[in-house]
Amino acid sequence: MPFFVVPFGVLFILFYLLPIGYAIVQSLYTVERTGTFGPAREVFGGLTQYERVFSDGAFWTSIGRVLVFGVVQVPVMLGLALILALLLDSGLVKGRRFFRLAFFVPYAIPGVIAAIMWGFLYSPNLSPLKPVTSAIDFLSADLVLWAMANVVTWVYVGYNMLIIYSALLAIPAEVYEAAKLDGASQFRIAWSIKIPLVMPAIVLTTVFSIIGTLQLLAEPQVFRSFSSAVTSTYTPNLTVYSTSSIPNFNLAAAFSVTLALTTFVLSFAFLRFTSRRGEQ
Repeated sequence: MPFFVVPFGVLFILFYLLPIGYAIVQSLYTVERTGTFGPAREVFGGLTQYERVFSDGAFWTSIGRVLVFGVVQVPVMLGLALILALLLDSGLVKGRRFFRLAFFVPYAIPGVIAAIMWGFLYSPNLSPLKPVTSAIDFLSADLVLWAMANVVTWVYVGYNMLIIYSALLAIPAEVYEAAKLDGASQFRIAWSIKIPLVMPAIVLTTVFSIIGTLQLLAEPQVFRSFSSAVTSTYTPNLTVYSTSSIPNFNLAAAFSVTLALTTFVLSFAFLRFTSRRGEQ
């Protein structure tokens, strides 16, 4: 049996542990020059890069921005995914195979393509919906974050719906039959039986969404070409990308490690909170 896990272990070390270790090592170095135009050389700087990270107001503002994004967007997205999954499982919808595919199709579209498509729809000069985009500036500083939230929701609702729907299919039919014999309505069955039983799937999709929110990159990067409100430090991942493009790989590594730890803490805190609620 140990032999069969060797391929997984090798790939896990090569493509997960080693990159993380390399990023941590890189974050501990800094670049020095001898004179103004002297050759650059890497020297051990200890926590110098992390001092710059924790004093970088733009980076922490970007984290606060995506946290606000997640607090609003994630419940809306998962709420829609749950409703769609319950509708497909209710038996009231005809053509369930078609709708399963139709809801999932946006996820099959690459995120960059989806962002470009919605960017054109939002742009007043390019959108076919000019009466709407002329009246409401979706690319303004006040609305561009929620314009991106709409793109993310459109892409990932179907993906999360399939996870929840798969959990619904695993519920034994006898449970529903017993509830119907007791006179429970479809709404009562959904509220008192289906939702509690698929709660582990909802928790899983929430954790995935928390991680995805803090990794937001494709949408803001594309929207920079449509809106001047999206800066190079608009999201944490965009900050990392922009810093590495300078290039300053050591500082970018420190940003990445800090972001990874923040993501871990938030995901772990959410799991602990849900597990305690489950025990109560």
